Amino acid sequence: MADEAHLSGIAGRYALAVFELALETKAIDAVGRDFLTLKGLLAESADLARLVRAPVFSRDDQAKGIRAVLDAVGADALTTRFLLLLCAKRRLFLLPAIIRDFNTLVEREKGEIAAQVLSAHKLNDAQIAELKRALKEKLGRDPLLNTEVDPTLLGGLVVKVGSRMIDSSLRSKLNGLRLAMRGASH
Repeated sequence: MADEAHLSGIAGRYALAVFELALETKAIDAVGRDFLTLKGLLAESADLARLVRAPVFSRDDQAKGIRAVLDAVGADALTTRFLLLLCAKRRLFLLPAIIRDFNTLVEREKGEIAAQVLSAHKLNDAQIAELKRALKEKLGRDPLLNTEVDPTLLGGLVVKVGSRMIDSSLRSKLNGLRLAMRGASH
């Protein structure tokens, strides 16, 4: 049985249910791919996001719209049944939170942990490998890195793992130094 800690309410219960079904039917990878595709489509399409979130659409309209999207992307049968159930229960608005919680459960199952990495410049393969090694050593699990460039950073990295943040950016060090200097002058 998967650990239910850190899952969010109703969305967490739905995520746990679809995760356990996917585990039983060996469809974890297929459902994970479908959810990744849906997450991207929700970010790209204001119309799809509105269909998912707006309560003005009927169950039938949501089901027709979601079925069309799932058919177009060739979604797994379990993903399709699950999303149609969400439509029938008027819970489709929970989809983004369900996807997040499902991914958390998959990471735990695989012994992985997601890490958001912001850097001043694009990291090369050697830097990514070293960062993965250091995070695995510190966290005890394989990190799944999501790297982004943040031009507002002067240098260094900001790494977020769950609710923890490791900030080794030059900007935060300079701000800390500035605060320390202000304190010393009083």
